[in-house]
Amino acid sequence: MSSLKPQLRFETLAVHAGQKVDPATGAVVAPIHLSTTFERDIDGGYSRGYLYSRNHNPNRNALEEALAALEGGAAGAAFGSGLAAVTAVFQGLQPGDHVVAPKDIYHGTANVLKHLFAKWGVVFSFVDMTNLDATRAAIQPNTRILWVETPSNPLLQCTDIAALVEMCAGKNIRVIADNTFASPAVQNPLALGCDMVMHATTKYLGGRSDVLGGALVTRQADEHFEAVRTAQLFGGAVPSPFDCWLVMRSLSTLAYRMAAHCHNAGRVAAFLQSHPKVTAVHYPGLTDNPYHALAKRQMRAFGGMLSFEVQGGQPAAMGLAAKVALFTRATSLGGVESLIEHRASIEGPQSTTPQGLLRVSVGLEHADDLIDDLAQALDQV
Repeated sequence: MSSLKPQLRFETLAVHAGQKVDPATGAVVAPIHLSTTFERDIDGGYSRGYLYSRNHNPNRNALEEALAALEGGAAGAAFGSGLAAVTAVFQGLQPGDHVVAPKDIYHGTANVLKHLFAKWGVVFSFVDMTNLDATRAAIQPNTRILWVETPSNPLLQCTDIAALVEMCAGKNIRVIADNTFASPAVQNPLALGCDMVMHATTKYLGGRSDVLGGALVTRQADEHFEAVRTAQLFGGAVPSPFDCWLVMRSLSTLAYRMAAHCHNAGRVAAFLQSHPKVTAVHYPGLTDNPYHALAKRQMRAFGGMLSFEVQGGQPAAMGLAAKVALFTRATSLGGVESLIEHRASIEGPQSTTPQGLLRVSVGLEHADDLIDDLAQALDQV
């Protein structure tokens, strides 16, 4: 296949980016290259481009190429987990550098800052990033990264990406977005000016709850991305060839899976909003949601994640989760199956998440069946 045209639509890129017919056999589906090491040339070189699988691997190279194309970036780097990708970003900082991050943030990312990098002199501030004035006030002369998570985990708060990029312009601050909740099928932070975008490929990109991974895609292949590459190479937190192959297998259906996730989530959110035992529904697709207008402006759809709060606090929430039949009580998100979890108990005793909140990853079952299941569970709490 010849090189892809940049104007191709997302659905086409998802099928073809990074995919090449195997030159040795003509196989349409790429083989899995499990070899950890590669033969040198007679003169000691590596004219075929591969030395050792931690450095480069055909399956990982294909995945990185595909993800860069889907996000509209210059280059990508794949990792063994989403948090490995997060860690690689912060490894590019120096002692005394400052990070601004949202209060409503994936607790794993917060833990990377609090427990890994704080002891190395990296400082950070958690702010309500939906409040632009509060965010601006948090920026210091030593701020080097503004970390964005939109929609956020678990309250589905949306942050104005373009406004944050403008706020940081000319200040030597990189704006980096965690796009896991949205996926590149729904939102493209690089197109809104972000310097880098991060994904837990475990989630929607993998889409089957059967592979762990992470990735970073950069808008420009600059020195900051070279630092990411260095962390990838020297830190060694790379995905296996099989893991890369699994994610590549799923990318071709991403656009259509996300359309179904978003449709089902919208239906479930509307039902929950109408139920008398539900006190709040956090989903930007609801027209009365405070982030609806912003989400409509910077997203192509509203995503497959939502959270809701029930009367009666933790006992009621845990009781509801125990009575559903189609939703699995499990953490993670983005798979074909619907998941439900009591988020505060996952996050631990320091969690600020409401005790009556349940986070839901809406899967690909029929929306009416999911609604019926939630209805019968709510009737019992």
